[in-house]
Amino acid sequence: MVGITSYGAYVPMLRLPLAAIGGGAAKPGGPEKAVANWDEDAVTMAVAAAIDCLRGVDRTTVDGVFFASTSYPLKEKQAAALVARALDLRRDVMTADVGDSLRAGTTALRTAVDAVKAGSAKRVLVVAGETRMAAPRSALEPSLGDGAAAFLVGAEDVALALAASHAVADEIIDVWRTEGDPFVHAWEDRFVVDHGYRASVREVVRGLLAKTGLGAKDFAKLVLYGPDARSHGALVRELGFEPAQAQDPLFGKVGNAGAAFAPLLLAAALEGAKAGERILLVGYGDGAEALVLETTPVVERLEGRRGVGWHLARRAELASYDLYLRFRQLLATEHDRRAGAGISATKHFRDRDDDVTFARDDFERVRLSDKIGAVKSFTFDNFAGSPSPPLVATVVDVEGARLYLQMTDASPREVKLDLPVELTFRKMHEAGGTPNYYWKCTPVR
Repeated sequence: MVGITSYGAYVPMLRLPLAAIGGGAAKPGGPEKAVANWDEDAVTMAVAAAIDCLRGVDRTTVDGVFFASTSYPLKEKQAAALVARALDLRRDVMTADVGDSLRAGTTALRTAVDAVKAGSAKRVLVVAGETRMAAPRSALEPSLGDGAAAFLVGAEDVALALAASHAVADEIIDVWRTEGDPFVHAWEDRFVVDHGYRASVREVVRGLLAKTGLGAKDFAKLVLYGPDARSHGALVRELGFEPAQAQDPLFGKVGNAGAAFAPLLLAAALEGAKAGERILLVGYGDGAEALVLETTPVVERLEGRRGVGWHLARRAELASYDLYLRFRQLLATEHDRRAGAGISATKHFRDRDDDVTFARDDFERVRLSDKIGAVKSFTFDNFAGSPSPPLVATVVDVEGARLYLQMTDASPREVKLDLPVELTFRKMHEAGGTPNYYWKCTPVR
């Protein structure tokens, strides 16, 4: 039996009220979407989800990393290798990127299962992260959100076994983004939904049910990708499922997280799963993919994960839509305070153990990235390169090691001496057009 043995999730703390996109005033409790902070992207969120997934797991037993995304910023540099390095995994770990399709997340999960079944790996980590952008104030923008999910796939202590799968491939220009284009584009709504989403998902689900002899009533949960709340709800009913069977698609809370969307919803479904249940997972993009997953008693013992629910409760509202545009460098008249000469490839290679793995010193490798520290000194810098000043600079004690770190996802009002903090992998800048990653600290919540 091969399947998921552990899971993790990440939803950025910041929320953008949907009313703000149209220029209106946000109402308390109104619909919103999750947006990455200015120092977050698909990679940093995937690392955060993976850390959640690997709690209590011996990282030396991980044989592979598959990274799924359509918004990874580099085109000729592997993200999976960077994720493996940030997680301090073995040097001989197998790495691969899966991209260019909205169903890259479910495809990566299925590929990991195949790798374990084939014997080429015993444990494979699947991570999916997205920070897709639509044009400002476009019809598509309110539906998109940011997030990440991670799953560890293996043959021992399986919590969610893959029992059957089915896929269909389709060629349709419905949602796309070209080389160098920062924005996702979509064709006319009715065409996208009727000829793309509904047609492919209907075909793949009906094909899977015919193959397995199962019906809608045989599933405890339907984890279904959807381009928007209305289309998602309509297709749930069309497939013969009751609304109560469908996992909450998180529109108005997170939004459509692209290749990470179906994996993120699956992580949310696992938080309340019981042994002996069937889950139908459906991904969409250039066709569709459906997986029958069956829970075991192990699923009820997966404790200590933060999961989607924890992240939904941990939220902070963006002060304005203009601040969101500044974070995405979409204000044309603004000078980017994060710019500079760019990262030196030689220095990056020399310092990668310190900067990426965050394990040192010269005598014995010690990983600090999964430890809790305490603030011993701090200052507020209103002139440093931050799109949301002040930049909070700290000296943090982590098990006797003193680290100079920036603080993120924190208000200056929260900062105090001896504040417990955890480490989080973030972008420092994109000078020279290349993302430069390092670790920051954030208050323990």
